[in-house]
Amino acid sequence: MAPSTSSHAPSLDNLIKSFNSQSLEASIESLIFLLKRRQVKGDECAKATAHILRQVVAKAKWRDVDELLSRVQSVGSRLVRSAPLEPVIGNVVRRVLGLIRDEANEDRNADDFGSEAASDIQSLTSSTTPHPLRPGPSPIRPSPSALSSGLPVSKSMFNLLSVKAPSASPVTGASTPLSQAQPASVHALRSEVMDGIEEILDEINQADDQIAGFSEIQIHPGDYVLAYQPSRTVERFLVKAASKRRFTVIIASLESPSPGSSESPYAALRKKLNAAGVNTINLASNGLMAYIPRVNKVIFSAKAVYQNGGLLVDSGSCVAAQAAREYLKPVIALCPVYKFCPEDPSDEVSRGELGSPGSYVSYANGPAVDALDIENTVTDYIPPDLVDVYLTNLGPQTRHHLASILADHYKIEDIGLSLQLGEP
Repeated sequence: MAPSTSSHAPSLDNLIKSFNSQSLEASIESLIFLLKRRQVKGDECAKATAHILRQVVAKAKWRDVDELLSRVQSVGSRLVRSAPLEPVIGNVVRRVLGLIRDEANEDRNADDFGSEAASDIQSLTSSTTPHPLRPGPSPIRPSPSALSSGLPVSKSMFNLLSVKAPSASPVTGASTPLSQAQPASVHALRSEVMDGIEEILDEINQADDQIAGFSEIQIHPGDYVLAYQPSRTVERFLVKAASKRRFTVIIASLESPSPGSSESPYAALRKKLNAAGVNTINLASNGLMAYIPRVNKVIFSAKAVYQNGGLLVDSGSCVAAQAAREYLKPVIALCPVYKFCPEDPSDEVSRGELGSPGSYVSYANGPAVDALDIENTVTDYIPPDLVDVYLTNLGPQTRHHLASILADHYKIEDIGLSLQLGEP
């Protein structure tokens, strides 16, 4: 049953604040309800997912790493099923799972290191004790600081370089189960994972500004830049460039003015750019081909970047990318790293998401109602050969660099998580 507090669309900030005042299960159900109604979508899904997983780590009862991983996977599965067309949810779940594995492995390595150090100290002291019937060298005692701090006292240089092979746990890859550790270790891991999720949230919040920091490299004075249905990421990018450069922005869109409004789409963006001395031109998508020869580059933001380099974008962006390829104009996709998916696009993604055609065709009684079958695509898929530059918060990237970025941010154990998350 849907929560009564979600009868209207709350802001993301209010939703996140409510997580602290209600139970974990109630928070999860509230978010699932809003995801199903598409009241939380796009970049907001990434923030909301990170916040709810932080609540799972903080509030859920778990005694070892495997149980924590299981709980995060379970909640992540429910979130993904509630919004299967929002790939950033699965990305954040994978990032958190990888974070847990990293923190657990660090704890295991520290425990093994301390155990090996104690063994070395004991072996060293026993080997230097003289035989009672035979004179020998005076015993060498480790310093009190070495004993109290647990630092190793090596018997040879070989001990500094040798590493024992751990017997890995099938789930965590750790050498010893956390369930055998003291409660203080569980508390420390909980704190470390929560701090790590905060770092992921900082990355999500700062990504747009970091991408905008590269605008001076990509946009040159006098450029004609085509921005197709500019998102918030593209808006910050253009406004940042306008503070240093003088150029012209062609804003192409499928949208039309809302009924009763005299303002054209993206009027707020036009005002900001005009105030900075940047000229703007409004363009309907059906007039795209007339302006492409004059354009220097095409810029749009991606909803997701798949491991093959393909993009999930707003509907119509694929037409702009194809037109740019015909006229040899570079295509720049703005895409934060948290939107990189370690999987190939599904058939559903390639076909595109369908929305309501009510904004284009009236449902009033008439012959057109039964005579026409209207499909309104909300998203497009752009194949990788139409993209020249992937501009991320880590800087400009080419398709050949995507594999290394994915390897740096996702664990091999979680690459195939999409199949598990999609199961009912």
